Amino acid sequence: MRILALTHGDNVGPGVFQDAVRAAGHELVERNVARDGVPDDAGDAAIVLGGAMHPDQEDRHPWLAPELRFLERELERGTPLLGVCLGAQLIASALGARVYPGPVKEIGWAPVSLSPAGLAGPLRALDGVPVLHWHGDTFDLPDGATLLASTAHTPHQAFEAGGHVLGLQFHPEVDPRHVEAWLIGHTGELAQAGIDLATLRADTARFGAAAASAGRALMSAWLDRIFPTGR
Repeated sequence: MRILALTHGDNVGPGVFQDAVRAAGHELVERNVARDGVPDDAGDAAIVLGGAMHPDQEDRHPWLAPELRFLERELERGTPLLGVCLGAQLIASALGARVYPGPVKEIGWAPVSLSPAGLAGPLRALDGVPVLHWHGDTFDLPDGATLLASTAHTPHQAFEAGGHVLGLQFHPEVDPRHVEAWLIGHTGELAQAGIDLATLRADTARFGAAAASAGRALMSAWLDRIFPTGR
């Protein structure tokens, strides 16, 4: 299967998800929407990744509106979609849900609380595993979607819709070796949010390997669900 990975910057790639995709024998095709524009189609499935921008910043990032229309079209086609952070927000918006600023900037390593549906699906790989959170926005649960995970600050951390659409506000795809690039690129944001870099670095060293393993397992389980016959 051909799986498209939509990225929105140089440091927000598919991370450990690409390991699981390739281990399953699928082709992963990356496309930087900010640089190359929206593709004509998503192939057999698409992973929509994060970015430093907000979904409503179409005046600053004119490719956001075409990407939203692309996702709406792929949802109508029934294409399997997995969104991470900005990607989850865009998918939620394409499903008609409201995206808006959350009560706090949630940045750091912490586990999510899984719902019964979350424990019964691909997210069970994350049970009790601290994952990286890095967002200021959140979204309402789309109509008909099932809530999979929450935190105290963000009740809607993950959802699924129709059995083939998965939205994740947090970052299970992150390769801990790449977190330092995020720290360097977002020094001002982190200082404004009062985030201690030493603590974030120490937590990355402490939790990163287990989170990466859980992220690979999550992606493998999602692929098994949407492509039950394998190739």
